[in-house]
Amino acid sequence: MLVATRWSHTAGKRQLYLLHAECTRDGKDIRYRQPDNPRRLLRIDGEPKQWGLGHCVGDRWTEQDPVRLNIEFFIALRNKIEHRPKGLPGEALSAALGGHAQSLLLNYEHELVSQFSQAASMATRLRFPIFIGSFTSEGESALRRLRNSLPAALSTFIAAYESGLPSGVIDDSRYEFRLRVTNELAPKDPDALALQFTRYDDMTQAEKEMVESLGKKGMVIVREQKRDVVGKGLRKPGQVIAEVQRQIPYNFHQGHFLTARVALKVRPARSDDPHPERTDQRYCIYDDLNGNYGYTDAYTRRLVKLLSTPKGFLDLLGEWPKDKGRGALVTEDPDLSSAVPATAHASQDAG
Repeated sequence: MLVATRWSHTAGKRQLYLLHAECTRDGKDIRYRQPDNPRRLLRIDGEPKQWGLGHCVGDRWTEQDPVRLNIEFFIALRNKIEHRPKGLPGEALSAALGGHAQSLLLNYEHELVSQFSQAASMATRLRFPIFIGSFTSEGESALRRLRNSLPAALSTFIAAYESGLPSGVIDDSRYEFRLRVTNELAPKDPDALALQFTRYDDMTQAEKEMVESLGKKGMVIVREQKRDVVGKGLRKPGQVIAEVQRQIPYNFHQGHFLTARVALKVRPARSDDPHPERTDQRYCIYDDLNGNYGYTDAYTRRLVKLLSTPKGFLDLLGEWPKDKGRGALVTEDPDLSSAVPATAHASQDAG
């Protein structure tokens, strides 16, 4: 399944045709009109130009809907890949984005059935595939090598796109589908299918706790726990400090940076942590080759947002800020003459 390279020819067109069918059924005019004369249709080769996929998706779902963001992710990825002259990393993309592609398919099936009845379902034509994947140690190693072979530009693109998404979207199965398969050790039920899927929402509390404990270790079929290791587009700590200092009206130095990254838990607090790759990928990515961390533009923006007021500065760093000019204390209490003692303690590791 070469998800990204075939997107524009298969999944994208099918999604577009489905949304066009919904609009046509509902009597919605999806034809573009000329900007300087809205009474006249915009035409291409004599035919009225109709809404593109991006327009349809924006009309169908709200801005933060996981279904919409999943489709827009593939639209952006398609545009990124179409500008690559050669060497499309199809297999590596399939390994890295299998969960996103599965969500894309399931979302399409849900939309198809909910809009045009159960008779339109693709369930009898698309079944669970036969594969080795991570069922064997050799297959798992091969998938990891494939994922790690993804070009740095595409890895950075994926990390940057997801850095701006709310955690509720990132963890939503409609944005990325994650699946763990275990052997069933119970007697065979003659009425049961060989492969079955149980929705998380349909589980008992005890079952949910068991599944969550499984998810904290091991390999998920469509995405391993190893985080992306990229460098392009990331900032060093000194660069983040300088940019935050430039954008806020207060002094911001290395000690503040250390306190903030510990408080916000963007990376492991200790420099000798056995799992340095366990970062918040929206804000920080570990560079395994150089043994250090890079910070995203999203992290700089978050720090600027949190530290732009005296109260925000105090809440995050445990002290009132000082202005850049005279170094005078800036508080929301004009009678306060000394800084509040810092309550957060940063690691001595500069990264």
